[in-house]
Amino acid sequence: MSLVLKNVSKSFVGKKAVDNISLELNKPGVYGLLGTNGAGKTTTIRMILGILKKDSGEITWNGKEVNRKSVNFGYLPEERGVYPKTKIYDQLMYFAELKGMDKQSADKSIKKWAKELKVEEYMQMTAEKLSKGNQQKIQFMTAIIHNPELVILDEPFSGLDPVNTEILKDIIINLVKDGKYVIMSAHQMATIEEFCEDILILNKGKTVLQGNLNEIKETYPVNRMKINVSKKIDDLINSLNMNIENTVGTEYTIKLDGKEKAHELLNKVVSQGIKVNKFEIMKPTLNDIFIEKVGE
Repeated sequence: MSLVLKNVSKSFVGKKAVDNISLELNKPGVYGLLGTNGAGKTTTIRMILGILKKDSGEITWNGKEVNRKSVNFGYLPEERGVYPKTKIYDQLMYFAELKGMDKQSADKSIKKWAKELKVEEYMQMTAEKLSKGNQQKIQFMTAIIHNPELVILDEPFSGLDPVNTEILKDIIINLVKDGKYVIMSAHQMATIEEFCEDILILNKGKTVLQGNLNEIKETYPVNRMKINVSKKIDDLINSLNMNIENTVGTEYTIKLDGKEKAHELLNKVVSQGIKVNKFEIMKPTLNDIFIEKVGE
């Protein structure tokens, strides 16, 4: 199976929202679709799902033109929405039946995902009585309840506490293990780095960076180091005219122009008998790269 976008464009009132973009998902995994607000991400997603018609280009799933019948998809939109006055179970059953499930299969799936997401106790409650985080988990259930082949997640972790974030992360990992194709759009770059091998960054509708994230990083020089030591070393860092980016206790993140000063600092620390718990020279983060590409 594969999802292919080839030279896809879309305009609204003469303004190009998406300008000649191409991407390909040819194996199960998580693909990162990134960009600032208004960059064209949501328009791209809606064209993939057949909600919006493209102006030009091709969008195919398994070689067939994408439409609502040719793709079994699940979609978690950025705009959250549950029916506040309706019981959670009834909402889930409604959406499952809309997606072609019979009542018995839907009931089994609801119970399975309610247990996975730890929301079993809320099934007979109305949505308005749930916290925003739990409402979000319910909406995530509507996206995957029918066992879709392609899952599109727009800001899936926004509003979740760390415990629920980990629950959702584990489920996404298992979706990929089960052979699902996932497109994830998020503003938390660390999350994208955690999940995505391949990314596409949009800016004003145009592709500004695309490819394998590790390969992209390899094209950049190192730009920072981390060192965790047994005591403060500000004086040693200052003696080398190095720029401290962040300090937490005795762990320092330091900006670099190259590896040489990093090793020079390490030698100074060791020569003074200071214990080194961690020493790491790092390439730019995805956050660094994103800001470089679209920060203007």
